Amino acid sequence: MAKNFRNPNLEKKDEAQNFRLNDAIRVPEIRLVGDNFDEISEIVGKEVETGVYKTRWVLEIAQKMNLDLIEISPNANPPVCKIIELKKFLYERKRKEKELKAKQVKVVIKEIRFGPNTDDHDFEFKVKHAISFLEEGSKVKAYVQFKGRSIVFNDRGKELLGRFLVALSEVGVPEYQPKLEERRMHVTIAPKKVAPVKKKTDENGKES
Repeated sequence: MAKNFRNPNLEKKDEAQNFRLNDAIRVPEIRLVGDNFDEISEIVGKEVETGVYKTRWVLEIAQKMNLDLIEISPNANPPVCKIIELKKFLYERKRKEKELKAKQVKVVIKEIRFGPNTDDHDFEFKVKHAISFLEEGSKVKAYVQFKGRSIVFNDRGKELLGRFLVALSEVGVPEYQPKLEERRMHVTIAPKKVAPVKKKTDENGKES
């Protein structure tokens, strides 16, 4: 069975279709941005900087530089464009997207389940687990599950989750107050951001 290999040139072509290039930019004026204004100024014989210019004039400069005029913000007024090689532009854009994804923190939510008649020993055990989850940066979703006729004791669930929030108050903060949905009363607690401890310095400026 033949393997399916993706053609990188086709991928770049697909990406390029998301942007208007060169003669496809048909508005009379554009806002030119970029980091190659020194080179542009040298070619035209006068200082050129970020600003609004006639599209046809900027396109002629791009052609002289053997580069592309790329519309990067079509919804701006006027649209924002850049003179740059298409391959370089797509590469830089993909690199920035990867950097943003790498910076995104994945939020982990740990669940802790109570019954309406949870005893003190079990309660304290679950509090300890919740504290460790919050301290490691995870969120905690605690809920009281009501089965059968136990739904009539939903006040117990509210009291239980209220005690739970008090027990976690030093390390967590509720995103909302306990609420009942169908047969489950729940609350989500986020880790409390703790300010870094400032190191003390003595009169000689040494840290202690």
